[in-house]
Amino acid sequence: MNKFDWLSRLSRFQRPEHANSGWPPILALIYLGLLFMPLTWGEPSGAWLWATLFSLLVAVALFVYYLVRCARATVPLVLAFALLCYALEPFNPFANTYLSYAAAFAPLALPGLLRPVLLTAALLAGLTAEVLLLHQPLLIIGISVLVCTACCVGNAFVVEKRSRDAALRLSQDEVRRLAAVAERERIGRDLHDLLGHTLSLVALKGELAGRLVARDPDGASREIGEVTQIAREALAQVRTAVTGMRTAALAGELASARALLESCGVELTCRQAARELPPGVETALAMIVREAATNIQRHAQATRATVEISAVPVPGAAAAAVALRVSDNGRGGISVRGNGLAGIGERVQALGGTLEIESPPGAGTVLRAWLPVAP
Repeated sequence: MNKFDWLSRLSRFQRPEHANSGWPPILALIYLGLLFMPLTWGEPSGAWLWATLFSLLVAVALFVYYLVRCARATVPLVLAFALLCYALEPFNPFANTYLSYAAAFAPLALPGLLRPVLLTAALLAGLTAEVLLLHQPLLIIGISVLVCTACCVGNAFVVEKRSRDAALRLSQDEVRRLAAVAERERIGRDLHDLLGHTLSLVALKGELAGRLVARDPDGASREIGEVTQIAREALAQVRTAVTGMRTAALAGELASARALLESCGVELTCRQAARELPPGVETALAMIVREAATNIQRHAQATRATVEISAVPVPGAAAAAVALRVSDNGRGGISVRGNGLAGIGERVQALGGTLEIESPPGAGTVLRAWLPVAP
């Protein structure tokens, strides 16, 4: 990682695996405020304050180092937070705050659920022994067990969910790739069946007309007329085939979106009234459907979604328009367009259309795209 990557990631306080977490992980440091709970007991000695401040500097350095690293959390990082807890415990009874960080990092450092739980249990055993030796309140042990177990198990399930989401995205990409390969093979077969016979017939008729030009001009004229008719029929068939290919592309994205959303418990309803569309408009609609479905699956936490495609007449103009509306009943609150939506917006703008997003917090998201269609 060069210095520019390091500074960029530090400025965002984001690690790659937290890119879609919905909030900056640096906010987890707010929990360190519990270290200053002794201030509520009056005026404790200054030793605890200096020890707490020094440990706080070390903890923040460890956490920022974790955020800017390319690799995942490691066992030494977990042990470092545990050692901070053990070192501060004689001065500050709320040092178990550091142990909760160690428990939260354990599932990020070890695979599965059993290993992180066993490591957390061993760290809790060390804290229990220290609390007993220092004759501190046993309540510290109970609170530590409760909080650390919740942090460890909760993060273990979060890591497992991320792994499932990543596997699902890979499977969806593979399905799209295989579908594209199958579509290319089908197009090749269709073009061979469609144009092979027609072009052979055109060549045969052309040769026959060439032979008849000298001795039978009327016959040659008839053959040339048939060649013209065959060429027109072939052109109409090619146009029909290309229209079907474009429609299949949008239909494929709708089917892929349905499979993606239903796999995560989202019911998708599709309504399509617009039929024949220009290639650029068809491609733009397919890309918008793909990006919208991905955002719903990753961020919306929705149970229902709707995709509507309809033709919209334009009063006083010869052209018409096609409207796309994608809505969900999720949590909403989209305030910044990511790279995907930004790219879609640029594509729509290049086609002379508009893209609008309404996403009030707690009320779902509605994406509307309007694209002009030449007459």
